This record gives sequence, C-alpha cells and structure tokens, in this order.
Amino acid sequence: MFQPVKAGFGEYMGAFYAQLSVTTMPMREFCTRGLAKSIAFVPGRMIDSVEEMLGLWQRNDNDNAPTQPRKLPVVLVAVDKDYTPTARDFTRQVVDAQWLTIPSDTKERAFKIRTIAGDIRAQVVVIAADDPTAKSIAAQFDLFIDSPSNRAFNAAYEFAGQVMDWPVMLETSDTPASNIKVEAKNLSILALDLNLHTTIPLFDAPKDGEVSDGKGAAGDAGDPSGYPVVIQTNRTAMDVEP
Repeated sequence: MFQPVKAGFGEYMGAFYAQLSVTTMPMREFCTRGLAKSIAFVPGRMIDSVEEMLGLWQRNDNDNAPTQPRKLPVVLVAVDKDYTPTARDFTRQVVDAQWLTIPSDTKERAFKIRTIAGDIRAQVVVIAADDPTAKSIAAQFDLFIDSPSNRAFNAAYEFAGQVMDWPVMLETSDTPASNIKVEAKNLSILALDLNLHTTIPLFDAPKDGEVSDGKGAAGDAGDPSGYPVVIQTNRTAMDVEP
C-alpha cells in the first residue's frame, strides 16, 4: 500500500530533473542523458552503503552494450524500510470507518474508508566526480523543494476502477546536504534526508456473503459491489391522536 508513494516520489524527482540548470561541464551531459540514466531508486536507506550502491549502479547496463562504468554525476534515491505514525499535531488518522462515495464512480456505489497517517523517510544522494557539480545539483534540489508548489506530490491509489490522488507532504524545505566520506578520493557525495508525511486510504467493500447493492462484477475484486443504501422511504398512513 506504500508503493504508490514511491511511484509518486519518482515522478516528483523527474520534475526536479526536468528543471535543472546547467552550471558545470559535467552537468551538461547529465541533463541531456535522460531521467532513466540519471536518477535511480536503490534499496533501503543507503548512507552506510553508498559505495556499494554506486557500484551496482555502475555495473547496470541499460544500453544493451558491453558493460562499462556509468557516467557521473548521478542521483540515487532510497526510501527507508522504517515506518512511523505521523505526529498527531500535524494530522490525524481516520480510525473509524466512514461512508464514502467516489465522485467519478458512475455506479454511485457506497463504500467505507479509513486512513493511515504515516511518515516515511527518504534519502536523495548526489554523486559527482567534482565538488562544484555535486553542490550545484544538491543546491538546486533544495531550491526545487522550497517552492510552495513542490512542497507536496500526489500518490495515486486505485479502488473500484477509480484512480484517486492522495497528497504526500514534505515535512520541511530546509534540508542540508551532508558530505558523505568514502574511500574513493575522486568522488564528491552529498546526502539530503527527507521526511514524507503520507495519507494512505484503506477502502472497504462488502465481503463475499455480505449484503451488497449488486452493482459490481461478481468475482472481480477490481469491480466490487457497494454497500446497500436506502434510496426511498414511503409513508402510507399515520394515526394521530387528538
């Protein structure tokens, strides 16, 4: 259920890459190399294994050509395996199921929803062969997240054939780029740590054997029936005592 957050963060990083300004010679090649060969996700938080992650990246061959080291600079992104509930002074979870109808659902089905409010840590690591390039990319990333329009991105969740965007907010735009010391002398590595406030929807529909409105497709989990609702009441008579 957290995969949409990672996918949304990938699109967010793509938007950052698209607006980079070239300030050094290595950045000229980096900005024309293409997103897929310039920014990549790696497993887990990588501050303790950045050289290993870089090695895996450099050995990865996406050009169907003889394997050769990847060019620098590169930006590697990691999403932590940890999960922390979002502080209640920031938001609250919907712990008791609430009734929901999805505006785009032409079948007008009634479902139930709860929401999880959780924090996910992410790390953006800039690796370059020279200090000016690493600093430029890191500084431009800080500039990007400082824009009010970039303080959040959407994670797309699908339920009952409907795709809905749920916001993911960055906790702060004041993110220092910390130098990471490695054995290699010709690398400049800067790490930026982010905290993502997520809202995860949990949708509920009638289970097999439960009474439903019958508007879904039998046996299709992607097209469930909704809960039955009262659509009309009739009053035929009323006795009133004087």
